[in-house]
Amino acid sequence: MAGKIVQLTEKPRTLDIYTRAVRSAMPFIGASGHDAPDTTLVLNGMRVDTDNLAAYDRVTGLRFGDVLPVTYPFTLVFPIMMKLMVSDGFPFPAIGSVHAENVIEQFRPISVSEPLDVSVRAANLREHRKGLLIDVISEIKVGRELVWRQTSTLLRQQKTSLSGQKGSEPKAEEQPPRPLRTLRVDQKTISRYAAVSGDRNPIHVSSLGAKAFGFPKTIAHGMWSAAAVLGSVEGRIPDAVTYSVRFGKPILLPSTLNVYADQTDDGWDLSVKHPKKGYPHLTATLR
Repeated sequence: MAGKIVQLTEKPRTLDIYTRAVRSAMPFIGASGHDAPDTTLVLNGMRVDTDNLAAYDRVTGLRFGDVLPVTYPFTLVFPIMMKLMVSDGFPFPAIGSVHAENVIEQFRPISVSEPLDVSVRAANLREHRKGLLIDVISEIKVGRELVWRQTSTLLRQQKTSLSGQKGSEPKAEEQPPRPLRTLRVDQKTISRYAAVSGDRNPIHVSSLGAKAFGFPKTIAHGMWSAAAVLGSVEGRIPDAVTYSVRFGKPILLPSTLNVYADQTDDGWDLSVKHPKKGYPHLTATLR
């Protein structure tokens, strides 16, 4: 960790954070930074709320047990991520930013009972043909041992020097193959996930909020789908694993989704696709 370290004494309250997030999204106020901030936020001794974990497992379809699902620590670090993203100097607004990719490295399973030390920082502000990308890096340690790391790549859509570049040609829509299973997701499910995760971004819970940011309907959280797809390989995920997720077209609510899981020599290829048009909502690897 380099730069300024800010020691937190308690988990940030998401209501306060979203008030600031809405302000930073207003055009006449806006975000204030031009680079990734050099601040690292630290909160030591965090404990898992088992009632929250049980609710998370119910809403994502995962099993409740003595160790945390690979994706669950996202809910622990999320309020601290948001606090960093609404701080003075962060280069773009927390609300309206698109979660483009997510990479989780689990170095060993985390027990429900372990005290966790969390740190969150930002890095690698860069241009993309669709706008600006930044990485928000969260780490969890037990004592001195690093047990979990996440890199969340966020996109702010705007013009950049790369805006004229062409992306890869979209694949022609085709009849999707038979899925391993299907998932049904509606507003009730996503509102429950928002409450459990603390991620109450208006695009997920408010029709007006979704339309204000260019979506015809509310959309599912990317990290809900990243967790839900793991149910197809639960019990076959290694103790030490890297889970890399790329988010595609948003999941408009309500939706029925096709889930795929293909075993490879070194892990799994996972995807969530539109059941009729075949385009991906999520593609992921477990290695």
